[in-house]
Amino acid sequence: MTNPIVTPVRPHPKEIKQVTLGSGDITIQDLVAVARYGAKVSFSQAYCDRVNQSRGLIEKFLEENRLIYGVTTGFGSNVTKVISPEDAQTLQRNIIYSHAVSVGEPLEHEIVRATQFMILLALGQGFSGVRLEVLKAIASLLNHHIVPFAPGDGSVGYLSPEAHMALVLMGEGSAWYQGQLLSGGDALAKAGLQPINLSCKEGLALITGTTSVTAIAALALYNATQAVKTADIAGAMSLEALKGTVKAFDSRLNALKKHSEQVQTAETILRILSGSEIAETYKDYRLQDALSLRCIPQVHGAVKKALKDAEENIVNEMNSVSDNPIVYPLDDDGIALMGGNFDGTYVGMSADAMCVAMANLAKMSERRIDRLVNYHVSELPDFLVVNPGLNNGYMIPQYTAAGLLAEIQALSHPATINNIPTCAIQEDVVSFAYNAARKAYQISMKVEHILAIELMTAAQALDFHHPLKPSPATGEVYRMIRKQVPMLTEDRLLYPDMCNIHQLIHEGEVVKVVEEVIGHMIL
Repeated sequence: MTNPIVTPVRPHPKEIKQVTLGSGDITIQDLVAVARYGAKVSFSQAYCDRVNQSRGLIEKFLEENRLIYGVTTGFGSNVTKVISPEDAQTLQRNIIYSHAVSVGEPLEHEIVRATQFMILLALGQGFSGVRLEVLKAIASLLNHHIVPFAPGDGSVGYLSPEAHMALVLMGEGSAWYQGQLLSGGDALAKAGLQPINLSCKEGLALITGTTSVTAIAALALYNATQAVKTADIAGAMSLEALKGTVKAFDSRLNALKKHSEQVQTAETILRILSGSEIAETYKDYRLQDALSLRCIPQVHGAVKKALKDAEENIVNEMNSVSDNPIVYPLDDDGIALMGGNFDGTYVGMSADAMCVAMANLAKMSERRIDRLVNYHVSELPDFLVVNPGLNNGYMIPQYTAAGLLAEIQALSHPATINNIPTCAIQEDVVSFAYNAARKAYQISMKVEHILAIELMTAAQALDFHHPLKPSPATGEVYRMIRKQVPMLTEDRLLYPDMCNIHQLIHEGEVVKVVEEVIGHMIL
């Protein structure tokens, strides 16, 4: 086995307590730190300077009554309607009122926070013309843990959920504060904050761009990255428990495919299983295993490649300017550039690809679960319980995995190939990247649950190999699980067990405990 390639180890988002904007590119770990773990947000002096410079230009444009979309014109197909400078503030208020029309269940708190963080990142590039006061108000919502109520259904790419979030800045709409859903004004008042009045360009800037699309996709990607590493661990444990052979992970074999992710995955599985008495005992037990075991390098490797490609696009988009119009400086003047940087197709197509990748990860895991509980092929007790018949053991969790997989398969149909024109066909091509990102986020959570079931059943299967010992790495995972989930000797309520293991996956604890034994797991 060759030595693994050394790559920089990124800090866990829980370890990041503050994120300063304007001091370089922002990572997905930074976004997750703010959105999921409550890291504080601050601005560098460079951030403030470029925002103030951009604001100065937009005020100059308004004073000169230049014809600029969304500043001195109406929105969408109303671009032909000229708006006077005196009505500029009313125009920005009206766009928030008219666009806050998404419906359904509210977006998860971490999605709202991630979107607000992305708004700060995008508008703080210095090409949007908003006041620093507005961006400080958004940062205050994040830092005071005020979460706007934003219904999640009905967006074709952006606009509506962001408008619901913007209402709270104005002291309207609704928001959660200290566990209560309050009016926007009450939430601000309880936190000691004041509402703001939006000025020219600001309402449009708050709802335009790829902010929600990118935020949701980034959270989905973070979950997916943890999931594929967890899948390597779960797959190794299943291989071990099912008396699989490690010969399919031979570096000579895998190096013949020109995919580095396959080679690295095979090496990772061997590192995880290094020192396993079980794997050593059964390495020649079968000539070759079923594909869900034998093809882990090929399938998991392909998933990793798709996620790496998605990460490149998502991180690029995170650090891009996606507003319209763009306030572009020119010496001591500037120009408003009208275009389509708000389009989310880069991220949307990546999110669609992530859906397909995670579906392939899920189908592998579900098949391994079936092999673990299926006594026809496992050579283990029926449904992994000592006294089957009277006890059902782990019969039904496999049904849950199958149901989740079916849901994932339905969600994996690409969203970005769809098109429904809007705005009197002024917007005749719509990205539907928002739908793609939301699907990816939903799938990432379902994959985690399937992997939790695989780890639960693999741990139970290892119990039947005593006194042979698992590897040091899988042994640590086994002990972590057994601290919360005892061996199943007779039927009991399994839902808490599944939730406990899911939480270990979601918080990165499973990956962490293995990396402490084998070193960094390469994506």
